Amino acid sequence: MATLVESATAGTVTPQMKAVADGEGIDPALLCRRIADGSVVIMQRGDRSVGIGSGLRTKVNVNLGTSNLSISPGEEVKKALIAEKFGADTLSDLSMGGDIPAIRRAIMQHTTLPITTVPIYQTAAEIGLGTISVEEIIATIRRQAAEGVSSMVLHCVTAGVLDLLKKRRRIMGVVSKGGSITSVFMHRNRCENPFIDHIDEIIEIFAKHDIVLSVGNTARSGCIHDGWDRAHREEIRQNVEIARYAHQHGVQVIIEGAGGHIRFDRIAEQVRYYKEQSAFPLFVAGPLPTDIALGYDHSAACAGASAASAAGADYLCSITPAEHLGLPSPEHVKEGLIACKIAAHIGDTVKYGMDGQDRTMALRRAKFDKAGQIDGSFDSERARRLAAEDDRCTMCGDFCAMKLMKHLLEPEQ
Repeated sequence: MATLVESATAGTVTPQMKAVADGEGIDPALLCRRIADGSVVIMQRGDRSVGIGSGLRTKVNVNLGTSNLSISPGEEVKKALIAEKFGADTLSDLSMGGDIPAIRRAIMQHTTLPITTVPIYQTAAEIGLGTISVEEIIATIRRQAAEGVSSMVLHCVTAGVLDLLKKRRRIMGVVSKGGSITSVFMHRNRCENPFIDHIDEIIEIFAKHDIVLSVGNTARSGCIHDGWDRAHREEIRQNVEIARYAHQHGVQVIIEGAGGHIRFDRIAEQVRYYKEQSAFPLFVAGPLPTDIALGYDHSAACAGASAASAAGADYLCSITPAEHLGLPSPEHVKEGLIACKIAAHIGDTVKYGMDGQDRTMALRRAKFDKAGQIDGSFDSERARRLAAEDDRCTMCGDFCAMKLMKHLLEPEQ
């Protein structure tokens, strides 16, 4: 069966393309052309199709998953249910503790959203970082593909990029978990990156299941003082090269970049640099424009992600209040998701002029339609709890500016 890239290249509009085009309000033929040129991907899971990329609404991912120190499958299912309820577009299962396949099965049984994994996580967790082999990494990819995951992240860091990182002497070094595990594997086995050396075999697996390849961001910065450097640029160049090769062989590709911690005035510059290098959809984790928002990193990430989305990022990853502190709770997941959805919407008002919801909200406020305002909010449950019991505003009381000025601003007859 042809992959979506192969179908699009042949000019065939598939049911998945039609579903995404209808949901986004664009021409299916245009969407087909964008998949053919790589600027749009469609993540699939069952009947669910989510489009990511050029001209489409900015999408939001939520990370789930256990660690070896915190294993509660039930909590991960709760997080997944909250993510779907409050409008996440995709999920990532990053589990590294417990029965990982069983945890993922439970998440999939309770949700319909496309799911991304990082195969090197499960391989290292189940076998041990010091003893994993290339064959076991490939075997994990095959098993996860057979489970029905929608996307996988592969960190394609090279010895050349690692050499540049050594010379740079960053404060935080490498903060990418997948990139660090892959780098340690390369060092211990005195080999190049297994994902690059075995790219043809991996592409064959991805094409068979029409899985989206997400090329990981090993060189991202862990603090705003570890600024833009040669390692960033070299990783971008190599990732774009890998992305083009995979796309030429029928595999959809997303490139991860401009994530981590980036000073606010540099965010748009970095996003635009990525976009100048290729048309592939850009996935951004964060970015956090300050390092001192501990406990409120979801708020900092909202600021950074708004700038990234407005500058052209296509796909955001939510950050929770527990970032840098521990595994998030279901409530933390919700807070991070809402903040990220706000950022995505802000970006879309800039990129595409998608401000119709804002106009509707303004009209409801002008009419003192409190119920309508609550219904139009990102979290109507919370808005309802915060609202006064009647229609009066306890902030202004009898001194509401709009009410005081209403007659003064009406045109004279």
